[in-house]
Amino acid sequence: MLRFKHWLLDWTETIVVALALALVIRAFFLQVFWIPSGSMEPTLDINDRIVVNKVIYHFRAPQRLETVVFRGVSDTSLQKKDLIKRLIGLPGETLVIKDGVININGQPLVETHTMNQDYANFGPVTIPSDSYFVMGDNRPASADSRYWGFLPKKNLIGPAFLRIWPLSKSGLI
Repeated sequence: MLRFKHWLLDWTETIVVALALALVIRAFFLQVFWIPSGSMEPTLDINDRIVVNKVIYHFRAPQRLETVVFRGVSDTSLQKKDLIKRLIGLPGETLVIKDGVININGQPLVETHTMNQDYANFGPVTIPSDSYFVMGDNRPASADSRYWGFLPKKNLIGPAFLRIWPLSKSGLI
């Protein structure tokens, strides 16, 4: 009986430590998100599972063309949802879209990722110093900064770096 109690205590301790570590990792370092809409197709599909690095922006600034997860902007119906888009414009830049071509400070943006292109016009706009401009890769079907405005820096959660589901498409983003 004493051996059973010792075994039970060991397993209980192991499970409690594992759960505590999992909670700390999820709260501060990494988090898994699922893709709720087709706004990032063909890069990411509905119901894909991705891993987001929640700590990296404490050490470096967000970079253009990163796929970022963020809390919805507060003055939209999406404010309580976590969303994912591609970071296009950085603070202080002037952005214009003409016939679907994005120009940043007068220079065309070279995008090598896969996307569903549209040929809309937008801008010019100057991105505030504490904000970003984001767009989905499925440009014709993405509600993004063209519709709800700039993404405040405080809403950024982190960059998506790994797709873990479905297994057949798992890998770095």
